[in-house]
Amino acid sequence: ESEQEAASEKPTDAVVEDKPAEAVEEEPKVEAKDTKVTESASFKEETNIAGELPDPQKKALDELKQLIQEALNKHEFTPPPAKDKDKPAPEEKKEEDQPATSAAETEVKVETEAPAPVEVKEEEKADPPIEAPAPVEVIEKVSAADDDGAKTVEAIEESVVAVATPPPAEKPEEEASSSLKPDEVAQSEEKPEEAEVPPPPPQEVSIWGIPLLADERSDVILLKFLRARDFKVKDAFTMIKNTVIWRKEFGVDGLLDEELGNELEKVVFMHGFDKEGHPVCYNVYGEFQNKELYQNTFADEEKRSKFLRWRIQFLEKSIRKLDFSPNGISTIVQVNDLKNSPGPGKRELRQATNQALHLLQDNYPEFVAKQVFINVPWWYLAFNMMISPFLTQRTKSKYIAPEQVPVQYGGLSRDGEQEFTVADAATEVTIKPATKHNVEFPVTEKSTVVWEVRVVGWDVNYGAEFVPTAEDGYTVIVSKTRKVGPADETAISNSFKTGEPGKIVLTIDNQTTKKKKLVYRSKAKPYSE
Repeated sequence: ESEQEAASEKPTDAVVEDKPAEAVEEEPKVEAKDTKVTESASFKEETNIAGELPDPQKKALDELKQLIQEALNKHEFTPPPAKDKDKPAPEEKKEEDQPATSAAETEVKVETEAPAPVEVKEEEKADPPIEAPAPVEVIEKVSAADDDGAKTVEAIEESVVAVATPPPAEKPEEEASSSLKPDEVAQSEEKPEEAEVPPPPPQEVSIWGIPLLADERSDVILLKFLRARDFKVKDAFTMIKNTVIWRKEFGVDGLLDEELGNELEKVVFMHGFDKEGHPVCYNVYGEFQNKELYQNTFADEEKRSKFLRWRIQFLEKSIRKLDFSPNGISTIVQVNDLKNSPGPGKRELRQATNQALHLLQDNYPEFVAKQVFINVPWWYLAFNMMISPFLTQRTKSKYIAPEQVPVQYGGLSRDGEQEFTVADAATEVTIKPATKHNVEFPVTEKSTVVWEVRVVGWDVNYGAEFVPTAEDGYTVIVSKTRKVGPADETAISNSFKTGEPGKIVLTIDNQTTKKKKLVYRSKAKPYSE
């Protein structure tokens, strides 16, 4: 039983994930196996050239452009202002303020309501030719009945009489205009001028530095949203609209210039390209084993918010380096290293990861060509459901060339000044169990040969020698054969300078029962005495 438990805890070395995390339903199966790479079948990558799209997709793209143009004309991509949330409060104040604006009228109503005798109204109705002056005569009687309000009523009487004076019958239009108050007349005169004001120009909206409707690069961005919504135009439009509004509310453009520190530069970083030219992003979760770094990143809501802003800032800067031309590379490969990861039991990490997941899924569609998981523990599948941000649903079989892979992940790429760069291609060879493999580098006269070699997992014997072309020449031991153990997980670099032609021969002796992956590269540099 103890052997089975130990085997169940042994992580697999790498898993290449091409399917969406949402499709994972089965419980993780714990197996003690060697390095395992799971991949799905390869197929031709979808085109971003509008002219090469199938007719239904062309139609969807055109319809989406039309919806976006209409929304830009109506300025629908502008988030609602914060003051709109307080609308009910001003409405209540207006109701309270209305009596104050017509205080004089209120006084007249109060005074007329108290003494208004029925007989007076009946007498006035007996005079049919002029109906407008009726209120004036009522006010006059009120003023006679109430000495205290005489001044107020008389003052109002004069204004009312002036308005109520019947104009000549042949000018009905002047009667309507004269009955308006001065401020109302001014407003009525301004209305025709307001109608003549031209509508505002269409709204200008850009994502990742590219306008939504501009050129072929815009089509590439719109296709990402369409593919994320299975070419359902209305759903894609809603996603774009929500993304634009979120970017403005989150302050993404201003975030690019914020100084958020460099404490996490070893957690997430870009390094090299895969064989298709996709930039490779590494997520090293094992760095959070550092308790101080973990606390500084996830201890409270403020720190988690800063981590989220840093992650979005990093992603935004990386995306803006992509090529959004129809034939360009506009996706990345993501490598997730789970070695020594704190795991899903850490509540703070889980909260921050879930928060980032929702933002990335909703606002960064179709940006990951492939997810690669390495050093995967038994709880990989459960964790995969949380850490698969903006995972594409298209299957793409791509690998990262060894010269692009950092040395800590089995490649040859190292920081700092080195003899080789990522431009120097490397060769991969599989060495079968219990076999010896030789690698030869030709040497010309007066040259220096430089090489770099590594075996993933080592546990092999390694040696190097120079064999001259001349039959009477002497073989020179460059590197004495020695055992390189698994702990020596580094690349071996060496060089040899000679003045005669020949070849450098590397010998790798795999005496184990497992296959070994050999990676090497070399170059010759001429020299003069």
